Formats: sequence, structure tokens, C-alpha cells
Amino acid sequence: MTVKELLGTLDLEPLTEDTNLEGQIEAGYVSDLLSDVIANAPENSVWITVQRHINILGVAKLKNIAAIVTPRSLAVELAVIEKAKAEGIALLRSDRSAFEVAGRLYGVLMKEAR
Repeated sequence: MTVKELLGTLDLEPLTEDTNLEGQIEAGYVSDLLSDVIANAPENSVWITVQRHINILGVAKLKNIAAIVTPRSLAVELAVIEKAKAEGIALLRSDRSAFEVAGRLYGVLMKEAR
């Protein structure tokens, strides 16, 4: 699945416009602890987090994260969005809770794996 396909499937808002829409998604990861993501998030995953500071971009780049999803319509500063575009990292937003986004992502990925 690509980031672009995920946008439509989960009804996500692309904060970084067309950045990394062809990025491949193979897994998902939910954590708000950066060191946990560094240690455990698989490459080509969608990272769901309430963190919205600039450091999430460094972690995403390090782990080759396809996209970061912010739940609950949380605001992301323009400086973070612009840096994400420059780094080629898709920033997405959902009005749903992290729990709901994760559950829906899991369902989509498992259905695709069959």
C-alpha cells in the first residue's frame, strides 16, 4: 500500500500536500516515546503519535518511516510541516483517536496481506 492509497482509505488529511505519496507502507507503529520508535518501529511503517515537534522528523528519517499520522485533529506548527516537506516525510492528520487510527490501519494492512 502507498501513502496515497492510505490517505483515501483512512480519510486522512495530508499536511505536507503531495510529499512521499508513493512511499510504501508495510506496517504501523504507535508510540509517543521517541526512543521506543527508534528501537522498535519497522521501516516503511506509518507512525501514529501525538508528538508534533521537530524531533519526530529526525526519528522518521532515521527509521525510514513512510508517514507520520497525528490523531485528534491536533495542530502541527508550520515550521514542522515545512521541514517535513524538505525531508520528504509525509505528515498526515486524522480527526479520530490514535486507537481508532491504529485499529483501522491494522485492518487495512491485514486485509491487503491476504
